[in-house]
Amino acid sequence: MKAFAARRYGPPEVLELREVDTPAPRDNEVLIRIHATTVTSGDWRVRSLDVPTGFGIIVRLVFGFTRPRQPILGTELAGVVEAVGKDVTRFKVGDAVFAFSDAKMGAHAEFITMPAEGVIAPKPDGFGFDEAAALSFGGVTALQFFQRAKLKEGEKLLVNGASGAVGTAAIQIARHMGAEVTGVCSGGNVELVRSLGAGHVIDYTQESVADCGETFDVVMDTVGTLPFAKAKKLLPPGGRLLQIVGSLPQALQAPWLSLTSGRKVIGGAAMGRREDLEFLAKLAESGEYRPVIDRRFAFEEMIEAHRYVDEGHKKGNVVVMVEGETE
Repeated sequence: MKAFAARRYGPPEVLELREVDTPAPRDNEVLIRIHATTVTSGDWRVRSLDVPTGFGIIVRLVFGFTRPRQPILGTELAGVVEAVGKDVTRFKVGDAVFAFSDAKMGAHAEFITMPAEGVIAPKPDGFGFDEAAALSFGGVTALQFFQRAKLKEGEKLLVNGASGAVGTAAIQIARHMGAEVTGVCSGGNVELVRSLGAGHVIDYTQESVADCGETFDVVMDTVGTLPFAKAKKLLPPGGRLLQIVGSLPQALQAPWLSLTSGRKVIGGAAMGRREDLEFLAKLAESGEYRPVIDRRFAFEEMIEAHRYVDEGHKKGNVVVMVEGETE
């Protein structure tokens, strides 16, 4: 099969298209023919080692010290089950599915094997493979952080970085939960953020978020520009700061701040869970959640897709069509 592999850490040009063996499913696994995948900020960080302060050595220990231990990046995918192991009963050949491979990655390829009882769900009715592939990364991250924060109906939520993959998912999921959402983005994305359900939008190029004069029950920082020192002005006693992106010193400081400030600081990673994918699929089928797709690239354009994500200005998700047309 064909796969894009990173031979070392670095810019998009470290990726190369290779012919590698098509994996065979084990007894409890399924083989999925990938129709669409994505390039996320996570792929960018693993490939480039451009990570928040303090996490460089940790990323090397987890993903490979001198080069990626798993050279095939990509965590999101949608496709069709090609083969199943002898113990698999949950899926059959021909089933259309979407999946989240998380830290195991491997989705920037024509095929992938995954445990049948893992983070895989049937593709939502009415969704193309491109949209289904983009459901997981932003949706799982937003959903799990809202669960940790115990976001409730009627609460006020501020989403900093509202036009990215996590931000666009967060707005829609929070609206489903009954929260009142304020989004923070650049002027060019104001209408997009408003169309997703944000009742209020702050253009950070025109107005300082920290000086907006309002307070919020929950502040979600998806881009790392609202550390606690700034966010505390936005949080009343009992408020929660969700640090999707933050430095290692901030992560180490979070428990102390939670104990002493009267506000709760919540960080950490969002891990793939099957029940989250199933929840997102139901939300998608109901029309309450639809991933925003900025651009679609052909599989042969994987390096260009990475270059585009590296620029840091994507809206929602960047999809790579492994099979099928980009439009």
